[in-house]
Amino acid sequence: MTSTDMLHIAPEVHQALSTGQAVVALESTLVAHGMPFPHNLQTGRALEQAVREQGAVPATIALIEGSLVVGLSGDQLEHLAARGHDAAKASCRDLAALLVSRATAGTTVAATMRIAALAGIAVFATGGIGGVHRGAAHSFDISADLGELARTPVAVVCAGAKSILDIGKTLEVLETLGVPVLGYRTDEFPAFYARSSGHAVSHRFDSAEDIARVIAWHRRVGHAGGVLVANPIPESAALEAGRIEARIAEAIARAEAAGISGKALTPYLLQRINELSEGESLQANIALAKNNAVLAGDIAVALVKQAP
Repeated sequence: MTSTDMLHIAPEVHQALSTGQAVVALESTLVAHGMPFPHNLQTGRALEQAVREQGAVPATIALIEGSLVVGLSGDQLEHLAARGHDAAKASCRDLAALLVSRATAGTTVAATMRIAALAGIAVFATGGIGGVHRGAAHSFDISADLGELARTPVAVVCAGAKSILDIGKTLEVLETLGVPVLGYRTDEFPAFYARSSGHAVSHRFDSAEDIARVIAWHRRVGHAGGVLVANPIPESAALEAGRIEARIAEAIARAEAAGISGKALTPYLLQRINELSEGESLQANIALAKNNAVLAGDIAVALVKQAP
């Protein structure tokens, strides 16, 4: 199998990339593992539509029967959503093994970044990035997303790091790795369900055009890695920080008691938090994901306009 054989770019996405149109990558772990059916399918479609409404072409990325697919068809998206947790969860280290075994998998932030870069896509929208887990001093549980941000030239638009993480330590690791953290109309790094974490961003910018300029200059000054754009959840959808923190703490305690860790931890915690918040966290997750898709579309369009 050659690199050309394994990478399948949808005709619409290929045409857009070939003609210099704006393209936004979207990850598929949200569809396969992040939400229950049919909310996952509805949200996947809504994110693609949000990107289109900003004038960009969406490219939802997943591993389908041993191929890296950039731009899922409607049928492929529906199939992945229906499979849910029966599909594998692919981070970067899993891609080669899953290709050989001809598996179907949702791609994490790290894996989606890697595949987007292979396809030539510069901007990627997700919900929240992975990071340093609480208690990492003992578990050493640190997401591969952080290392991928340091070495893969893709700008990632997110609502901060998932609230189940240690956000302060996550930002420290990003600083050590040299990853710029840009706040979109905010001075503070958002906390996924909440608009503020109490931690500052590296730099604030109030327009997609300025963020696109930073992305372009980040490359020109020789950085090989990506840029993280922190976009707070809309005020109307944000959850009260203290209340959601209590739910998170309870979910983490349940996970520890059940001995759940590794790849299974984040999906477990998101599901438990949704149950404990009586569905509020799911609605917040959907709102922030759409908000990020809109901003990513704006940035991708601005980036194309700046190209020589």
